[in-house]
Amino acid sequence: MLAPSSPRKFMIFAFIAGSMLIALSVLFYLSLSNRQTAPDVTYMNLKGEKISTQSLRGKVLMVNFWATTCSTCVAEMPQMVATYNQYHSQGLEFVAVAMRDDPPNLVLNYAETRQLPFHVVLDLQGKLAQSFGDVKATPTTFVIDKQGRIIKRYVGKPSFEELHKLLQQELAA
Repeated sequence: MLAPSSPRKFMIFAFIAGSMLIALSVLFYLSLSNRQTAPDVTYMNLKGEKISTQSLRGKVLMVNFWATTCSTCVAEMPQMVATYNQYHSQGLEFVAVAMRDDPPNLVLNYAETRQLPFHVVLDLQGKLAQSFGDVKATPTTFVIDKQGRIIKRYVGKPSFEELHKLLQQELAA
């Protein structure tokens, strides 16, 4: 782009450029401040331990809605385990929420035979899925920052390269 040739054109150019910079700054600020707060829910994992989103503040949290009958969920689970194992020592927590229609005996068997290292919970009444915006599609994964704000929602299998970059950034914050 060429520089404006007259003082009047320069003023117009500077005004437009400044306005665009202000607009971009406002959009960036809004994208940070408009992160939706994760619902304050309590989970009961398969071991009978109660955990809540409130008790996990200060950690980066992944909440993954899945089902044993979902082929994509089953296919991504080894990568979810690897992601958890890679980042847990840096402050990542993970809750795998089995959907309402998933038979509890299948979830328990899957969690035990695969030795899932994170919290696995049953959403027998569908209230957890409802509190996260009425989740229906599996897998759906939420990444929640240390302040309890949802920073990313993946519907379907995430790009694990992108997910890992996001986790590294949030864990370092």
